[in-house]
Amino acid sequence: MSKFLNNIKYTWIKYGFLLQQLVSRDFKVKYKRSVLGILWSLLYPILMMAVMAIVFSNVFRMSTPGVSYLAYLMIGLTLFNYFNEASNLAMSSVVSNFSLINKVYIPKYIFPLSKCLFVGINFLLTLIPLYIVIIATGTGLNWWHFLLPFAFICLFLFTVGMGFILSTISVFLRDMFYIYGIITTIWTYLTPIMYDIEIINPTLQFIMKFNPMYQFINFARTIILYGNCPTIGQFAGCAVSALVIFFIGIFVFKKNQDKFIYYV
Repeated sequence: MSKFLNNIKYTWIKYGFLLQQLVSRDFKVKYKRSVLGILWSLLYPILMMAVMAIVFSNVFRMSTPGVSYLAYLMIGLTLFNYFNEASNLAMSSVVSNFSLINKVYIPKYIFPLSKCLFVGINFLLTLIPLYIVIIATGTGLNWWHFLLPFAFICLFLFTVGMGFILSTISVFLRDMFYIYGIITTIWTYLTPIMYDIEIINPTLQFIMKFNPMYQFINFARTIILYGNCPTIGQFAGCAVSALVIFFIGIFVFKKNQDKFIYYV
């Protein structure tokens, strides 16, 4: 494992320019012939939040006592949408680059990593509309916001780990592209994004708290909505969730990457 991490460090230096080009290419492809271009990274979460807020607050009568439901919803959407988009793109990254892999030697892990970085840049942009909502709803700011990068880094490591796992599985099982769509749909509803976890059965609450996405979102909400410093348990929950999946992802990818060439 340590040898693999050292290889990552070495190739990060050697292939840093390539990684930059892959991320740049993704930006160009995504916003090609788009009138608003990168502004969609700001508009999309606002529009999604507006639609979901209207539906869940008016139709399903969802609310979060003591805090703004709009801010509550926006925090969950921002973090989960990053994971959802990045993991989906990372899953197909190796398969979609088989032609390049066959021609020249490139560390294969660079493809899922580049997708997570690309979506990560978009994620940083979505923090702008998130903070607009936070300020507009009177939620307010506090010094604990400086701890939010911890949750974001943990979310990134978790997503990279999932990207390694999914991109490996998809090479051997192309059905994974369809299966994962179902998994993320279920995962969305098992994560308290649109509802308060307190409204469900205590036993189910206990089980749902093992959901890594709950850990990251709850960490951010503790700071933003309630103005509190997260507990040691919340720090540990984020770190453990991130590092366990990250290292499992490295192990799975490393163990199988030499077999990819046989499944072109």
